Amino acid sequence: MNMYRIILVDDEEEVRKGIIRKIQWEKLGFTIVGDAENGEDALEKIEQSEPNVVMTDIRMPYMDGLTLAERIRQKYPSMKILIFSGFDDFEYAQQAIKLNVTEYILKPVNMEELTEILTRVHRNLDEEIEQRRDVDLLRESYRSSLPLLREMFLNEMVRGNIPEAVIRQKLEEYQVDILGARKWLTAIIDVDTEEVSQTGPLRLHEERELIPISVRNLVEDHLKDFYRFAIFNTSMGITVIAAIDGHNTQTDFTSLLDDICKETRRILEVAVTIGIGHGTQQLENVGTSYQSAADALGYKAIVGGGKTIYINDMEPVGRGKLEFDGKNEADLAAAVKFGDQDTIGQVVKEIVGKMEDAKVHARQYQAYLLSIMNSITRLMQQYDLNLVEMFGSQESWLGMLTGSPRGEEFTAWLTEVACRMNRALSQERDNTKKRVILDAKQYIQNHYQNPDLSVEMICRELHLSPAYFSTMFRKETGQTYVNYLTEIRLGQAVELLKTTSDKTYVIAQKVGYQEQNYFSYVFKKKFGVSPSKYRGT
Repeated sequence: MNMYRIILVDDEEEVRKGIIRKIQWEKLGFTIVGDAENGEDALEKIEQSEPNVVMTDIRMPYMDGLTLAERIRQKYPSMKILIFSGFDDFEYAQQAIKLNVTEYILKPVNMEELTEILTRVHRNLDEEIEQRRDVDLLRESYRSSLPLLREMFLNEMVRGNIPEAVIRQKLEEYQVDILGARKWLTAIIDVDTEEVSQTGPLRLHEERELIPISVRNLVEDHLKDFYRFAIFNTSMGITVIAAIDGHNTQTDFTSLLDDICKETRRILEVAVTIGIGHGTQQLENVGTSYQSAADALGYKAIVGGGKTIYINDMEPVGRGKLEFDGKNEADLAAAVKFGDQDTIGQVVKEIVGKMEDAKVHARQYQAYLLSIMNSITRLMQQYDLNLVEMFGSQESWLGMLTGSPRGEEFTAWLTEVACRMNRALSQERDNTKKRVILDAKQYIQNHYQNPDLSVEMICRELHLSPAYFSTMFRKETGQTYVNYLTEIRLGQAVELLKTTSDKTYVIAQKVGYQEQNYFSYVFKKKFGVSPSKYRGT
């Protein structure tokens, strides 16, 4: 039997414990992964444990069950929500239906009825997952995928070979609904078919060619309610061009793609890495967005797979993209940016081997050396590296250019320069992370009074994706963004309690809490006493 994760949310501890104690969870195929006493706490625990099902009371302080359900639906559209309430109110039921709540249960909770409901929910989850995994359905989907002409056009479009007028004509002809957007953003989804689970009921590992089809179906399901988009296959992977309109944002798009990475791992047991490129305001430049998405995927070797990689997280905003003419030059740049010493050595060996095999005039030989130096010089300039430090002494590189260096000599020199650049770029990435964290802390310090302050607001300011920022912030500071913000707010609250005679509700508003009761709840949770008692000590 498949085991599904479930979280229970109710402000009455006795109710929570009673339900947890009386239901035979494992027998029904569920595991309790957490419980919470209000919607605010529940959201944080949902983010951490990613349950399949959330059971929540409708009446709770700070954030009620319907608000919680709305927030869950925005970020986790496939999550099952069970709402139980002591109010047989038609208006509540109407709102629950609009939010696609799975079950609406009246209190007091009947354990037999709840057992039947959980059994039904488990069966529905099984059916949904089996539908995703059904090989026969996937084969039919594979046969009825997008027409060849549409795929060929979209591939040519991301290569940047089509004028805008033709693009608009063809998009209308093929009924690709992405015209009229504020900007366009490209993402490339790389499916790791080698990491498919070999155990359990999943049969996709037996027919790996069907895995991308299943992933593509899941991506379409998650995007269709929020974005206008084109999805197609390229040599790099499953490619999405999303239209960013007035009612959605680039930041929201990256967050949704991060959720898709988690869903494919959970439902399909497949790891996907999604490279997200720069946005563009001109359709004819969508090829630039596509290329930057491909560049983002190249950083998989550094940051790891199974997640979104946003190009702005990896490369500073505003620096131009480096254009290379030849494959060897592109390989050298990739090795310097993403590779280790062995990779660099192998690429240099290929470059030198090409030189040694050629039977050409000395002038052509020197021109080849100059093209290599031009390429790595442009790379140094792109990332603002010190040319003297990278190249070494002037005599060294001038001697390589004007002399006739042997293969071993040039190999050693080029390898040393490339490795030096590799180390400098790695150090720059570390320094960039530290600067970003300092900027984020300063932004929080300047805006903690804003009750609407969020990760998304900070990421829009810093040009980062929320998922990458949250991971980096926790890694660099040892705590989550929410915990850090809470510490800042409570630290300021303590200072105000000590130095002013302001009422508690005034202090709550000054430090970013709209509700005095929730401020008191968070304060007592941190310090063990209420704000008023703390002031009296």
